[in-house]
Amino acid sequence: MSKENLSPAWAAAFDIAIDHGEGSYLYDTAGKRYLDFTSGIGVTNTGHAHPRIVKAIQDQAAKLIHGQIGVGKAQCVLDLTDELMTVLPKQLDMFHFGNSGAEAVEAAVKLAKQVTGRTNIIAFEGSFHGRTHMTMAMTKSKTSYSVKYQPLPSGVFSNPYAHCYHCPISKRTMSDQARAELSASCPDDGGACCGWPLEQLHFLLKTQSAPSETAAIVVEPLLGEGGYVAPPASFLRGLREICDHYGILLVFDEIQTGFGRTGKWFAMEHYDVLPDVVIMAKGLASGMPISGIAANHKVMGSWSPGSHGGTYAPNVVCAAAGVETIRVMRDEKIVENAAARGAQLRKGLLDLKKEFGQIGDVRGLGCMIGTEFVKPDGSPDAATMNKVNQYCTEHNLLMLTCGTYGNVIRWIPPLVVTEQQIDESLKIFAAALDSVA
Repeated sequence: MSKENLSPAWAAAFDIAIDHGEGSYLYDTAGKRYLDFTSGIGVTNTGHAHPRIVKAIQDQAAKLIHGQIGVGKAQCVLDLTDELMTVLPKQLDMFHFGNSGAEAVEAAVKLAKQVTGRTNIIAFEGSFHGRTHMTMAMTKSKTSYSVKYQPLPSGVFSNPYAHCYHCPISKRTMSDQARAELSASCPDDGGACCGWPLEQLHFLLKTQSAPSETAAIVVEPLLGEGGYVAPPASFLRGLREICDHYGILLVFDEIQTGFGRTGKWFAMEHYDVLPDVVIMAKGLASGMPISGIAANHKVMGSWSPGSHGGTYAPNVVCAAAGVETIRVMRDEKIVENAAARGAQLRKGLLDLKKEFGQIGDVRGLGCMIGTEFVKPDGSPDAATMNKVNQYCTEHNLLMLTCGTYGNVIRWIPPLVVTEQQIDESLKIFAAALDSVA
């Protein structure tokens, strides 16, 4: 077998011959152990190969591997809806399942268009929603995802996200330190949010996409690929007010933020904002490919039978993994651990920021934290970040990067991560900063 037979379309952050995983660790074929703070891009919230989830997968596979939902409803699928209703707001009580995050975003868009009878979608600068043509049109984190794939579907409009550290208003009126403190304090507003992104949205609705033709506003409640940005609470609350006023559906893309990642079951809980539709994937089934959208009966129940579906979704083995994932997270208090370990990690990174001027900003929620590297003039410093990340990799700490300029390290450990493992990661990171400085 040869790696040369694999498509080069997959970007490779590392070149590890993976053999197996356990908890927060990956092991290569030579037995070398890596502290995996990539979590398969925020997927393995319960860690690698959790024994209860492995057993649930094995038991379901021995009974039925593929049960097409148009033929019959497997019990594990019904159990999954029951479990989801215990962790989602009670108003979101009807579900549609897919195989991937991009499929779920597509489903949410199709639902919004059919229910409202409108054509347009508003997304946000810095967003990432997938790699299908429609989700590429909605993705605004960097051009590398869509270059040479143009033209993309029309009817998609983009608005600035509430990114306090890079807000043009705060850059003119606040010092770098004050902007960093404001960014770190989000989602708490403290009266500091300027409201500029919402003003721009009102302007967009006047100049580009009339409310009467806008089906949905789709937003990540904590920006992922665009830089791990937690917005002020007033931003998402303002979106809710605008959608209510114009009859637009508010859609939260919680693909990366869901299932405990931010220290709560879903990021929306930090903001006390209820969307009309929530999109789920990644952490839903601990690595098994399943996604879903949730809405209330009025919205989802208006979807015409046969107007959306697929052969494989929901796969019953994946559904069984999803059921056990939610139960394990509840039984083992994994969400609570994510909040505690996230606070520990955040404090450690903020302490390091005081010592190393290369870190311009530390932000995020729970175990979804970004460290942005900047030059003395405040411009992006991807070169330093890459050196730091390379040092970490060489010392067996695996982390991914993000941000439009590629200058943000994203911390996404498995949510079963221990206090000792967080301390270990911070020591490696500090040594990496020392080596670069």
